[in-house]
Amino acid sequence: MHENFQFTLKATSGKARLGEVSMPRGTIRTPAFMPVGTVGTVKAMYLDQVRELGADIILGNTYHLMLRPGAERVARLGGLHELIRWPHPILTDSGGFQVMSLSGLRKLDEQGVTFKSHIDGSTHHMSPERSIEIQGLLGSDIQMQLDECVALPSERKEIERAMEMSLRWAERCRVAFGEQPGKAMFGIVQGGDQPDLRIRSAEGLTQLDLKGYAVGGLAVGEPQHVMLEMLDVTLPALPTGKPRYLMGVGTPDDILKSVACGIDMFDCVMPTRSGRHGLAFTRRGKVNIRNARHAEDMRPLDAQSNCPASRDYSRAYLHHLVRANEALGGMLLSWHNLAYYQELMQGIRKALEEGRFEDFMAETQEMWARGDIDPL
Repeated sequence: MHENFQFTLKATSGKARLGEVSMPRGTIRTPAFMPVGTVGTVKAMYLDQVRELGADIILGNTYHLMLRPGAERVARLGGLHELIRWPHPILTDSGGFQVMSLSGLRKLDEQGVTFKSHIDGSTHHMSPERSIEIQGLLGSDIQMQLDECVALPSERKEIERAMEMSLRWAERCRVAFGEQPGKAMFGIVQGGDQPDLRIRSAEGLTQLDLKGYAVGGLAVGEPQHVMLEMLDVTLPALPTGKPRYLMGVGTPDDILKSVACGIDMFDCVMPTRSGRHGLAFTRRGKVNIRNARHAEDMRPLDAQSNCPASRDYSRAYLHHLVRANEALGGMLLSWHNLAYYQELMQGIRKALEEGRFEDFMAETQEMWARGDIDPL
């Protein structure tokens, strides 16, 4: 642990990187997967379980927490770490993405965004300065700039306008954030699916000399190959010695390929959301536990896993729980999925350390391709 925010690069393999982010509340081993705790909870999980699975950091959401229970209230209650009983690092995203998805309920201008709450219809205004203020009240360790994220496909003119505004907002966020020893503010590269705009955005943010850089505006409807092309053009324009975070991504396959492009940090609701809907991610690819073939299958999802949800419960029981819409079904599958994601990250880090990342990638993809029909 360090009193200041520090990123150390420990090994590389091609473009893939093994590293460590050190800060007062703990060390984040990278490549890292950050479970999403949108409203101060990783859905259907105890945070002690999330920690035991290997998470060094979780994510909270500025938009949701400012509406309920309210940032000022969280501050009065001792901050988010204290409230949710998670003493380790927390990253908060700025709320830009959530506000974007409220398209019918928002108005955007240079000053910020005015939007109506999806909870009670009340009107709120979020400027870059207010976004940083809210994240400060929550007490998060890594704070994200407010940005404008456009859905793809979009007109180039629209992508360029949003990217330029996000750059100006990054500067305002940096001023508002000031100097906070041990904490960090990350900028967010925008530019949609336009390589030159991505590079311009990355270069503009680099000039602000931030502690880390995120790639935003991907995983918003574009095909995977477009996402990977954007990473290939963007990452060389970012400083090597700072962490790189791909926001909102993704499937195990997205993560593996993005690590190969040089990404250090990921977050995604997919393991918990899919779990609640009966979909498991495993070493043998995806398993839809709702399928009738699991109804009398007494095998666990993965006998080799250290996670009780993966190892100790039969597919037949999980199938029954999901079909009966029992809460326990979603809890066990979320637990299993988060365990698999952390096992994947651990495998990636070990392979990078041992200089065999390419082999690990090939073996992992081959296992996924084999599928799950036959017993191991």
